Amino acid sequence: MTSPLSSSPAASVLDLAPVVPVAVLADAADAVPLARALVAGGLPAIEVTLRTPAALDAIRAIAAEVPHAVVGAGTVITPEQVGAATAAGARFLVSPGWTDVLLEAMRGSGVPYLPGVSTASEVVALLERGVREMKFFPARAAGGTDYLRSLAGPLPQARFCPTGGIGQATAPEYLALSNVGCVGGSWMVPADAVAAGNWALVEELARVAAGLRGADGPCR
Repeated sequence: MTSPLSSSPAASVLDLAPVVPVAVLADAADAVPLARALVAGGLPAIEVTLRTPAALDAIRAIAAEVPHAVVGAGTVITPEQVGAATAAGARFLVSPGWTDVLLEAMRGSGVPYLPGVSTASEVVALLERGVREMKFFPARAAGGTDYLRSLAGPLPQARFCPTGGIGQATAPEYLALSNVGCVGGSWMVPADAVAAGNWALVEELARVAAGLRGADGPCR
């Protein structure tokens, strides 16, 4: 598969699907069947967070065995994690925040990246550094749709993937905003379904999430 990531890095991450599943995997053996279920449901971009010892092995397995998945690494907070994630096969990077040191490492990684922001000052600082695609985190706690709507007027250049406290019921409210390309969430990868190997449920939840784009217009 030729990925659109090659043509417009961060914007392509935002445009792959209306929802980017955020997976926290305790067992790397779950990675491939989970990714296959998500892709079958219409969600090709998958963020595997670096919160567990199994995360890098999970990324490596998805990259090797699920060719239609676009696997990325989330919760990237150090330059060392940038290197380890890309070596494992991560095709994009997501961070809950950013520093100049981390931003330099992500910029030098050769893959798309979404640094995290939660304030207008952080957005302006990234715009100064040429970054226009960002993660808005923690979305609900940081002001949700009202805050993002307020940013759109003075900072129309910035485009976001809000993540944190978003579920199937509230995702359409975010996707309707002009400065939101997609949302991140974990509701289509419930821990009990993953533990039970209920990949049919994961696929169905992914299919519903993928349909949110059609329900509320295309992600911009």
